Amino acid sequence: MSDEPIARTSRRDFLRSTALAGAGLVAGSATAGASGPDPKIVEVQDWASSFGDPVDATPYGMPIRFESHVVRRNVEWLTESPVSSINFTPIHALEGTITPQGCAFERHHSGAIELSKADYRLMINGLVDTPLVFTFEDLLRFPRSVTTAFCECAANGGMEWAGAQLEGCQYTQGMIHNMEYTGVPLRLLLEEAGVKPEGKWVYAEGADASSNGRSLPLDKALDDVMVAFFANGEALRKEHGYPVRLVVPGWEGNMWVKWLRRLGVYDQAVESREETSKYTDLMPDGRARKWTWVMDAKSVITSPSPQVPIRHGKGPLVISGLAWSGNGRITRVDVSLDGGVNWQSARLSGLALPKALTRFHLDIDWNGEELLLQSRAVDETGYVQPTKDQLREIRGLNNVYHNNGIQTWWVKADGEVENVEVA
Repeated sequence: MSDEPIARTSRRDFLRSTALAGAGLVAGSATAGASGPDPKIVEVQDWASSFGDPVDATPYGMPIRFESHVVRRNVEWLTESPVSSINFTPIHALEGTITPQGCAFERHHSGAIELSKADYRLMINGLVDTPLVFTFEDLLRFPRSVTTAFCECAANGGMEWAGAQLEGCQYTQGMIHNMEYTGVPLRLLLEEAGVKPEGKWVYAEGADASSNGRSLPLDKALDDVMVAFFANGEALRKEHGYPVRLVVPGWEGNMWVKWLRRLGVYDQAVESREETSKYTDLMPDGRARKWTWVMDAKSVITSPSPQVPIRHGKGPLVISGLAWSGNGRITRVDVSLDGGVNWQSARLSGLALPKALTRFHLDIDWNGEELLLQSRAVDETGYVQPTKDQLREIRGLNNVYHNNGIQTWWVKADGEVENVEVA
């Protein structure tokens, strides 16, 4: 890569020249010359000369067929069975911060079950004054709150610990979604039951065959945890725990128990077999870090990326990405064009909400030179997203979970993009 800075041209002049070329007004353009003016702008097209689809043609709206590539995708060899597997959000093809439910990644331990509102029950028992059982209609009587939060699998980026593995940010960083949830603060339900003074932990379990039980410290349960039944303004999808799931902002996704059926209050943590054997961070000396629930600050450039190469050639280029932190708000995102040698601050677009995805943009003029794109998130605690090598120095290579290291994309001269690492 050249040490010379990328040349700055007038964006207005560039866009004006390409617009004129598109209209067939600049000689030598792809659409001008012998072929004449661009028919897409000067001639009446079929879609403007007849009626379109009527209202109610699709009672539940679906994306137009031109966007049929924007779908969740899985990796078949990742798990033993599809009923205990995961798929990935197409974050490379989305903008803004809110993930449509139909695109949001899903992770199951025994498959997605069908549980109706009429059959739904939620029990609170253990160290409480009054054990209770709620129906879905009972939950609707409690005061509601709304929160936007990201849900990230602890294994997001886990296949990258030993080096660049998969092509596409959908596969490397797509075990995440960000939705607006509506539900009942968990503290209100616990207050209704009355937690006894010796109660220190809440054990949450689901109604599916795996139950996927997880223990939460009572302090977290009384803080910002929600018993949710709406996401993005509509009922939860089946694969996201319909009709009720737990929302645990900022904490790893396995804590967000779906099809929530019981909350037990105890004086100590109740550890499920899977929680004990799987969700720990292995250290080089053979020990393991337990209860590392918070998802530290992280970011990824979603475009350009391996699934979104640069197709328009040289000129203005919008670099777009996502940043998030389980410790609060994102306050800054830096972007490097040269693999971390030099950094410049990106623009945070929209609201930077705590424990939610934040969109960032950086506008450059690309002159066709190779780039090594990186992004680095900083949250309100002052935490700075580390490099992968910095993580490996502490935690080694025998890991799966909590990889929040900086991702590198190699943009080639032809616009293609590859997942790489830099020394």
